[in-house]
Amino acid sequence: MNIKDVFSTGSLFKALPLLLLIIAVFNSYYIVIEGHVGVVKRFGEAMDQQNPGLHFKIPFIETVEVIEVRTRKNAEKMASSTKEQMPVTIEVSVNWTVNKEAALDLFKSYGGLSQFEQRILDPRFRSATKDTIPQFEAEQLIQDRASAIQGIERRLSEEMANFPVVVDNIQIENIILPQKYINSIEIKQTEKNLAAAEEHKLERQRLEALRAVNTADAKAKGILKIAEAEAQSILLRGKAEAQAIEAKAKALKNNPLIVKLTEAQAWDGKLPSTMMGEGVMPIMDIRETKSN
Repeated sequence: MNIKDVFSTGSLFKALPLLLLIIAVFNSYYIVIEGHVGVVKRFGEAMDQQNPGLHFKIPFIETVEVIEVRTRKNAEKMASSTKEQMPVTIEVSVNWTVNKEAALDLFKSYGGLSQFEQRILDPRFRSATKDTIPQFEAEQLIQDRASAIQGIERRLSEEMANFPVVVDNIQIENIILPQKYINSIEIKQTEKNLAAAEEHKLERQRLEALRAVNTADAKAKGILKIAEAEAQSILLRGKAEAQAIEAKAKALKNNPLIVKLTEAQAWDGKLPSTMMGEGVMPIMDIRETKSN
């Protein structure tokens, strides 16, 4: 048997049914992976959608278009202007998700995700962004991105309300301003920092002066308290002495013997060295002391 015999017309006709059967078997099933749905088309017409898993179809008649129903991200870089008519370039992004139950309707209406993005989502996203950015001044746009993001999200949600998708998590990725404006912001911020530093210095000086005044006031009050305490002590001591003298005088007056007792207590046991009498010359004691 030669090669010519193998590829003869008769052999090909015999092998053709088997070949067609093999192709039909491999073309009769399909697999839809997680995060996607399968849109079954029959002669190009969308008939049904299938969830993830193994499915079967009519070979050569039905085909399957897979549509992702997980969250997708679109990013746009566009030129716009601020409230003060300053040119600005904005880089924004949005996450969006196809409603799983409406994937078949989306395919019938728009032919797939790419066409939906190009024809529906992207133009409305750009429009919502360009309508929102001019409502903010450049400085406000830099310092308060959240307000601008909320404005874009609100506008885009209104635009996409009638479509089978959910849009969320809009982000302003970058804001590109003219270099002249950036330089002016830096100068302005430097001046603010210097003013804040000077204000802090003045406040510190004021606090230090206030602290010195409080310290002096406290010290003066302390001295006054000490003086008042000493004066009160002297007053009380003088009053006590006066009362003692008065009491002693009364006691001496009422009992003369106390005078004798006081003299006896005060006597040191020595006789006086001189004696004076009326009309008498003093007599001096010139006796030698024991030391002589």
